[in-house]
Amino acid sequence: MPTRGAIFRGLVDICGMRFVRLAGATDTVAGVPASWVAAPATVDGVAATVRFAAEHDLAVVARGAGTKLDWGSRPTRADLVLDTARLAGVWHHPPGEFLAEIGAGTPLRAVQAVLSQSRRRLALDSPSAGATIGGLIAADESGPLAHRYGTAADQILGVSYVNGDGTLTHSGDTDQGVGRLLCGSFGALGVLVSATFRVHVEPAARAWVQRSVWTPLELYDLVREVQASSVQVAAVELDLPTTKPVLVPRQRAPRGPGTLAILLEGEPGAVAERSTRIVDLLGGDAEVRTEAPPWWGRYPFGAGDVALRITVPTADLHAAIYAVRDAAGVTVPVRGSAGAGVIHAALPGAPSPIGSPRSWRPSAAYCSGGPAPASSCPPRPRCGRPSTCGVQARAPTSYAGSRTASTRGTGWRPEDFSASKVEVALPCSTP
Repeated sequence: MPTRGAIFRGLVDICGMRFVRLAGATDTVAGVPASWVAAPATVDGVAATVRFAAEHDLAVVARGAGTKLDWGSRPTRADLVLDTARLAGVWHHPPGEFLAEIGAGTPLRAVQAVLSQSRRRLALDSPSAGATIGGLIAADESGPLAHRYGTAADQILGVSYVNGDGTLTHSGDTDQGVGRLLCGSFGALGVLVSATFRVHVEPAARAWVQRSVWTPLELYDLVREVQASSVQVAAVELDLPTTKPVLVPRQRAPRGPGTLAILLEGEPGAVAERSTRIVDLLGGDAEVRTEAPPWWGRYPFGAGDVALRITVPTADLHAAIYAVRDAAGVTVPVRGSAGAGVIHAALPGAPSPIGSPRSWRPSAAYCSGGPAPASSCPPRPRCGRPSTCGVQARAPTSYAGSRTASTRGTGWRPEDFSASKVEVALPCSTP
């Protein structure tokens, strides 16, 4: 076993004295403390760092900006945190071509700022403030624009990554499947160093049509109307906050507690015309606004909550929301992409009628091909940024038996949600 001094000197030779340090109290992965933090400056430096770790039996966890480092399975060890912050920048964006190679440690908002100078953008938006490209891919994170453009996996043209033995691998047009495999892998397949994406023209105008809603069933009817229309929309988002249900219509306020918001993009004249059609289609108190609602593209959960990511066919969306509420015993906040069938819900971290959230698992009826992957906690307030996650230490599909419990009696049947999936993020044990 190498001494601490030998490990330090070896990492310094690769990364430089200023970019190697002992891990601190905040350098943990799902509560597992790390020993070292190293930040290589180049792609070759990442490969050399991973090779060094493999030679010295060090478990590596890659980290971008840090918020989703606690998502995914808890590692048994996290000896070395490989920080990708120095792998930043738009590395290759040929003038006139609609593609760009971007370093994994680059914040998404920085990429958009660079591309906007030539009236271009990535059709990606992350609910995590400060999200990096590597973290977005590792956690398979997507925002409202996924409704029209798809997730990161749908837009990747190529990737470069370092596998567990330190080999640098490139994939491109002929093997885009590799990039899709990395999406949602939580870093278990390697350290992503760069990704090449399609680039799109920035829309000249944007407008949001908003309408209040009372129930998930009402929301379902409205989304179905929008999908059945010929109006092209960029995003269809919902926000159902925690409220006490009002079952008697005459006792309801003029506006429902929930909101359905629809984004339209394009040329100003076309956006205005389509917005009017959507307002007429939705009826009620639907109105056009020039700014997104304050909850747009944000998660409904916070520190200490149990976070659920639910992927379900839009035809079953209302049933999934009702099922989660029934299982929780309370009206839980729900938010996400109603049109794409990807929503997020938040359960309180304190014990509830369904038992301790740390021991509860949604029925496998929601899961495609077995139990849902588990994550340890939602984003911590002190970070606010996502990350790439571990090379050797983690796997995204395991679910510890100690964290599962029967959900009999909830009324969920496998045949009802055979194409659906729930992913769980358990609450943090630390603030």
